[in-house]
Amino acid sequence: MDEPLSYFIKKFGFDISNIKRIVTGKKYSAVILRNGNIGVCANLLNRVELKKEDLKKIDLSDINHRIILNAYYNASLNYSNNEHQTGDIFEKINFETYENIVMLGLFKPILENFRKNKIKISVFDMLKEDRELVSMEDITDYVNKANAVILSSTTVFNNSFMNIVNNTGENCDIFLLGPSSIMNRDMFLYKNVKEIFGSVFEKNDERVLNVIENGYGTRKFLPFGGKIYLKSDLTQK
Repeated sequence: MDEPLSYFIKKFGFDISNIKRIVTGKKYSAVILRNGNIGVCANLLNRVELKKEDLKKIDLSDINHRIILNAYYNASLNYSNNEHQTGDIFEKINFETYENIVMLGLFKPILENFRKNKIKISVFDMLKEDRELVSMEDITDYVNKANAVILSSTTVFNNSFMNIVNNTGENCDIFLLGPSSIMNRDMFLYKNVKEIFGSVFEKNDERVLNVIENGYGTRKFLPFGGKIYLKSDLTQK
């Protein structure tokens, strides 16, 4: 199966005329469509300087194109599913039922919940620092042995998604997490993906775009959105 962005291009296409504006900042990029839908994607230290004209020919090997494309599908697909439910990952998933939990991409508020509830978790992140981070050299071994993986949705645009999910064991539940999440049921076609946790914003909310353009991240713009999740029919726990 194709990696997600390639898959979505083939299934839904990419209509550049549907984009009203592209906003880029230090931490995030955003796309607002002509219908007012807003999609976001983390930059992860990439400097994104693209205009609509640059996207007339999509290059999936270009990380900047992938970031904007991720935001585009975030905007075009996250509003279209009436099966979304409201909730936070730690409220909806009972992690005490898992023996071997791995987090790929450090989400500090989530990690604090694990610490507070004294639930063991192994955390990997290439770009951040924390006393509990495990060496990236061990990631394949940990992922292969995990029965629960909290996976940053930024792995879709940075093209590490397929390698990670395909390295998980047969009895593993993957939970995609973050405002970059593409909330579409076809994501459940990928191995072990059970639930997707993301965000959706009010249409035409300039506050979100202004925060991103001014270089801020999730702590500033997430209060303007709602935490939503999409559940696979195959979720076991």
